[in-house]
Amino acid sequence: MPHPLDIFHFCPLCGSKNFGVNNLKSKECADCGFIYYANPSAAVAAVIENEKDEILVARRAKEPAKGTFDLPGGFSDMDETIEESVRREVKEETSLDVTELSFLFSIPNIYVYSGMEIHTMDLFFRCKVKNFNGLTAKDDVAELVFIPVKQLNPKDFGLTSIRKGIEKLQKILINV
Repeated sequence: MPHPLDIFHFCPLCGSKNFGVNNLKSKECADCGFIYYANPSAAVAAVIENEKDEILVARRAKEPAKGTFDLPGGFSDMDETIEESVRREVKEETSLDVTELSFLFSIPNIYVYSGMEIHTMDLFFRCKVKNFNGLTAKDDVAELVFIPVKQLNPKDFGLTSIRKGIEKLQKILINV
């Protein structure tokens, strides 16, 4: 997979082809001086528990990792807070309304999309919802299931950061 900086050959500001490596995370235009930094994109993952100490898990309907487990979530949009991202993504994928959320931890990830590595910073949140009425798999989710925390198998989760997140989550919730 190409690094994101490897696919940009021209300065996005002036169009010059004198756009070269500045350091490991940036390129600089020799003509106009513009520096482009390849910073990670923000993404969110929602940990939603029911009264039986089960976690809401989504089965991915699309690549990457189609058919594997995931947590509800996705990329943050421009001009929205991380908290707004969590609420929007949960609503889009499950129809549920998040009433409370608290930050748990973050994990860097590489998300392969359209043949390119997208570096992300995945932010995990513990979420409470109003109720589970109307729970429906939507958007890029094929199925929603509740799994007891102790029975979550990190190997069933297709994205590296989510696998690592499930391992951390089990340590937090059940002190494995």
